[in-house]
Parts: sequence; structure tokens; C-alpha cells
Amino acid sequence: MATVGFIGAGNMGFAIMKGIAGSSAAKETQLFAFDPNPAQTDRLSALGVTVCKTGLEVMQNCKYVFLAVKPQMFDEVLSQIADGVTKDTVLVSIAAGITAEYIRSKTIPEAKVILVMPNTPLLLGAGASALAQCAPTTDEEFSTVRSYFDACGVTSALAEDKMKEIIAINGSSPAFIYLFAKAFVDYAEKEGISKETALPLFAQSLIGSAKMLTDSGYSIEELIKMVSSPGGTTLAGLDELYKGNLEQTVDNACNACTKRAYELSK
Repeated sequence: MATVGFIGAGNMGFAIMKGIAGSSAAKETQLFAFDPNPAQTDRLSALGVTVCKTGLEVMQNCKYVFLAVKPQMFDEVLSQIADGVTKDTVLVSIAAGITAEYIRSKTIPEAKVILVMPNTPLLLGAGASALAQCAPTTDEEFSTVRSYFDACGVTSALAEDKMKEIIAINGSSPAFIYLFAKAFVDYAEKEGISKETALPLFAQSLIGSAKMLTDSGYSIEELIKMVSSPGGTTLAGLDELYKGNLEQTVDNACNACTKRAYELSK
């Protein structure tokens, strides 16, 4: 029986617990959680989660412990649970910028760590999570943790030294996409088309376009050409996006994300 604990039961922690509870691994998994906010833990009983009174109590009951708190809270949280970390514990961090070296410096030098960058669509079971296996975590332990995120969407394994750079790609990108969507919906409303009409159409266009990216077999450049008839409306719009340096703006946003991640890791 796998014992899995969560320090923090906010949106991300809850989404992962929900994914595990609804997966094939549920019958072989015991879930524990601690959060100082009762509003976060009150909803856990429906998932069969045992609510603990302290983070240390979670540590004492679990092999796998998810650190589902914000980066700014790590100092405090790690100081509270350090005495419960053993050579067999697997600590799973989902916080931006936090490194395995930092976690070990606050717990024990031999701590097993898995770094994960998930995203908020985990709440709907449609997440995208990047995971890094940090020695001395075993392949079996990594596979177990990866299976929990597989239950909430899709996963990719990544080198530990690229976990800050990936944040812009899947961790922060939903916010960028939402801002992009807002601009389209705002345009529609300006033209007398209601949000109730425009948003479902644009959202489905995002879903369909994503499926074309992953399933069609065409490259991104080929997909753009498929929509862009010579002298047509799409090319007229694309010309404006190129004039506005959309690609450079996206690159700037990604670089800003990565820079901030490095700042958080210090």
C-alpha cells in the first residue's frame, strides 16, 4: 500500500489528490494531508483523505510527500517537517524555482527529491506536468510519482537543470493563453458579438488547434499555411501579428518567467 501525503491542500494539491483518488491506483494508495486552513481540508473527506494535525504527522505516515505550497513558504514548511524526512522519504516539489539542492539543505543531504512543474488544468484532469528525477530517487519511485500526474493529464520527463526553463512552456503559459483569449473575446464584444457566443467558439478553436498540433502529423509551419489562403483574411491578420512582433513578445515573456524562477531559487 503506497502512502502519499500532501503538505498544502490548495487548488494544485487538491487537484492531484482528486486525480489519484479517481485513478486505478486509488485502491492501493492511502492519502494524507495537512493544511492550516480548515476550508482547504474540509473538502478532502469525500476523497478518502486522512487529514493530519501537522505537517510532521504527514511525514510520519507517508513515503511520498507532495510539497504543495508556494515557494515563499518553503523555508517555514521545511523547518517544520525536517525531523520527519528519512532516506526513504520521497519529497515531491511542485513549486516554481525550488531546487533539490535547496530542499536537501533544509532537510537531510540524502533526501530523495522529484521536481514537478504542473499547471492549473490539472483541476479538470487535463494538466500538463514536467517531472525531473533527482538522485538518489529510484526509477520505480519516479515512475510511481509520474503515474499520479498521468492520472491528471499528460506528463513529460525532463532534466533537472531545465526545470526553471520549462515553467513558461506549461506552468505559466495557461495565463498567457487566457490573456490571448481575452483579446479575441473583447474584439468580438466590440463588434456586437456576445461573450456567450464568442468564448465557446474561440475555446473550441484552441482545443481543435491543440489536437492538430499533437495529432495531425503536420509541422507548426505547415499548419499555419493550411489556414492561410493567398490574399485571404488569415494572412491579413497574420501580417499584423508579425508587425507587432508577437514571436519576440512571447520570447520576452518566457525569458521573464525563467529569470524570476532563478530569483526564487536563491
